[in-house]
Amino acid sequence: MGKPYQVIDHTADIGLHVFGADSAELFRNAARALTDVITDHRSVVATESLNLTITGLDWPDLLVNWLRELLYLWSGKELLVESVEIEQISAHRIVATAFVESYQSERHRIHNEIKAVTYHQIDVSKSLTGWQAKIILDV
Repeated sequence: MGKPYQVIDHTADIGLHVFGADSAELFRNAARALTDVITDHRSVVATESLNLTITGLDWPDLLVNWLRELLYLWSGKELLVESVEIEQISAHRIVATAFVESYQSERHRIHNEIKAVTYHQIDVSKSLTGWQAKIILDV
């Protein structure tokens, strides 16, 4: 199976177009995309889990806040996300478990340093065929 997202060319930033059959899969795939922008998610082997509860005003705000929290795990705590399990999700709240590993310089090659997850051109939408989102990362 191919990747459930595409990288979008965007000047001085990295754009992601993420797909999912439902909102939970969309947010899982967005987490994977973020990890793959930072490093290869396949090199991450979870050694601990973290419970996360994130809120937002609507789907786009929730997605930005979700990815900002996952980015903080990396930039603030040097934890890389292997995968996430979505326990509850609505337009205003996500409850999830993140499976993480501490950064190991001998095993994890860093592809990009992400400064921020932005609201620039943010879009989260549902269609008859599933969910999709576009999000821009400031690198």
